[in-house]
Amino acid sequence: MLNRRHLRIKVLQSLYAFYQCKSEDLDNVEKNLFNSLEKIYDLYIYLLLTFSELKKYGLYRMEESKKKNILTDKDINPNKKFVENELINIIENDVNLIYLSKERKLNWSGDVNQQMFRKIYNEVIKSDIYNHYMNNGIDGFEEDKKFLVELFKSDIANSNVLYDYFNDKNISWVDDLDLVCSMIVKTINSFEKGNKFEIFNLYKENDDEKAFVSELLLKTILFDKANETLIDDLTLNWEFDRIAKMDVILMKMAITELQVFDNIPIKVTLNEYIEISKYYSTPKSNIFINGILDKAILSLSKENKLNKVGLGLKN
Repeated sequence: MLNRRHLRIKVLQSLYAFYQCKSEDLDNVEKNLFNSLEKIYDLYIYLLLTFSELKKYGLYRMEESKKKNILTDKDINPNKKFVENELINIIENDVNLIYLSKERKLNWSGDVNQQMFRKIYNEVIKSDIYNHYMNNGIDGFEEDKKFLVELFKSDIANSNVLYDYFNDKNISWVDDLDLVCSMIVKTINSFEKGNKFEIFNLYKENDDEKAFVSELLLKTILFDKANETLIDDLTLNWEFDRIAKMDVILMKMAITELQVFDNIPIKVTLNEYIEISKYYSTPKSNIFINGILDKAILSLSKENKLNKVGLGLKN
């Protein structure tokens, strides 16, 4: 589920916190990093659970409508297409999702959360996507699946109410939300009728992502002084203290990655940190970082510190 860029960003955030508080407890820094990664998975589970909550409120509204003194035909025979959506039913009854939500103690229970879903539902039923789905006369699994993707993109992923909730619950989720929303869409789109509903794992199977994260974090801290000296030497026209802290950390990470991970091409490392700098540093930082890293690559190459294994990794 997690990609390398997002892993690098999480390491960046952990290193920024580490340098800010000037902690020397490396075990705690690493523990906090992995906790923040686990929280991304919590966000994924929370979003998967939103469908059944909306369905629940839809059923509640139908029951409440039947209690009116004067009933209309719509009250007596409501359109049940949404609450009987086949894919929502599959998701809410998935054994793995039920297990994960209980194990991680994740749910939308409580009056405050239920009020939030009342607001979201009321927005959903006003949307063109919802009303087209309810009245287009097309039934079947593929129609239900198509609608769920469109509903999620338009009314769940972009819900201001949910955004505020997640921001209050965990401030780092603001950075994680786009990635997790894309994984929800991928989860739904990849499901085929008759197959088992697949919930993605946090890490790819048989991969070394956890080792990558841990080593990048700890080696960047271990090489801190050496990296700082190199950056200082390469920025002759700059006072080191005047360089933005985020730029410095990004360059330290990139220089560490260039030396430690012999299976990652130089070009990949360079491009990744330049792209990350566009979102997490000052305007035009990517140009500055690109120039310094180009010089760092030349310097490290002369000192034989770029030991890349395999064809094309030095480019």
